[in-house]
Amino acid sequence: MLERKQSSARWIDFLWILLLLGLALLPPIDEIHKQLILLAIAALQLLERTLIAWLPGRGRVYSVLLKILLCTLLLIHTGEIFPINSAYYPIYFIPVITAAMEFGTIATLLWTTLASIAYCSLILPDLPTLKTENEITPENAAYLALRILFFYIAAILVNRFAVDNRRQVGKSRELLTALEDTNRQLQRAEAEARRSERLAALGQLSAGLAHEIRNPLGVIKGSAEMLSQKLQTSQPLAAELAGFISSEVNRLNALVARFLDFARPQHVELSALHVPQIVDHALESVQNQFPNARVIVERNYAAGLPEVLADPQLCEQVFINLITNAFQAMGAQPTGRDDILRLTIQSDTSGAKPGVSVLIEDTGPGVPAGLRDQIFNPFFTSKKDGVGLGLAIVAKIIDDHRGSIRLDTDSVSGARFRVFLPLDPNA
Repeated sequence: MLERKQSSARWIDFLWILLLLGLALLPPIDEIHKQLILLAIAALQLLERTLIAWLPGRGRVYSVLLKILLCTLLLIHTGEIFPINSAYYPIYFIPVITAAMEFGTIATLLWTTLASIAYCSLILPDLPTLKTENEITPENAAYLALRILFFYIAAILVNRFAVDNRRQVGKSRELLTALEDTNRQLQRAEAEARRSERLAALGQLSAGLAHEIRNPLGVIKGSAEMLSQKLQTSQPLAAELAGFISSEVNRLNALVARFLDFARPQHVELSALHVPQIVDHALESVQNQFPNARVIVERNYAAGLPEVLADPQLCEQVFINLITNAFQAMGAQPTGRDDILRLTIQSDTSGAKPGVSVLIEDTGPGVPAGLRDQIFNPFFTSKKDGVGLGLAIVAKIIDDHRGSIRLDTDSVSGARFRVFLPLDPNA
């Protein structure tokens, strides 16, 4: 598309050169001032887009003014006796049409009036001579008025098409913006659908594996505890090793329990809740886990927030997980200064559904660009001791509430998660 526009612009420039070259070859050919003025008009016409781009506010004004001035000079140097009678008077159509294309209707009429005044001013120096020679007749005045009238007709016609074209371009841009927004929403919806499919498949697999693993783990734990009790006095080393087996089994049991939490269908108990209260309670729980964290909390809660229908325990689990990740991310990168956790809660809409959005933004190292599409996938983690189920469970809880969660990519530093909860998931 850009190459097509550039090619069209080059053709128009070429036509301008041909038309002005044709004027240069018409009499009076030996008038050097005429040729220089035509050259200046050609240069101004070719550089007009550059001038307007360089001076967006004043470039159009300068362009029309210079064209009126050059056209006036051209008539002065091409009129054999009186400049007003120069056959080159239609050259004034250039500034008139330029104004019609660049300005609104009122401004176009004003510019056309200025061009007409410039044209009529050519008669002033020769006014005594014209009176002496009886050249000022009603017929000549009507002829002059007819020329000026055509200036206005051309200005109005071109301006009408230019205004319609600008209106259509504006509508096309609005449509393009709407299409781009719709395309982004479709891409997010496709990504969420793919993630939901992966969650469903991996959830079923996890549930089956968890049940199969739990039974032998129970036998191993019971056997290890019996060995530890029997060998505690006679073989302390063996008893200690049996204790290690028991503790590792406990750790595996905890991991299996998290698998089951992820895999089993969650029963959402909906009740009316005030989102800021849930977020503050989650923040208090996390602050108790990190009593020595140097984190400044900035709250930006909108007034008059509506209540949402949601499960209080599950929603608190969501915000505890996200705020914990923020504290851990900021603690992992000590900077010698206080880190900032920003919590923003505001009314919002998503897919024409009204709801409440919660933004959780930290000043940690952020999420690398190559990992942003994977952070909500099960078993994906960047932590050494993580299992990659925290954000997957969070996404599953939000999906069960018919909401959405995403990582904003326009965050300058740190990570910013955006959680949307609809007012009524069943609406």
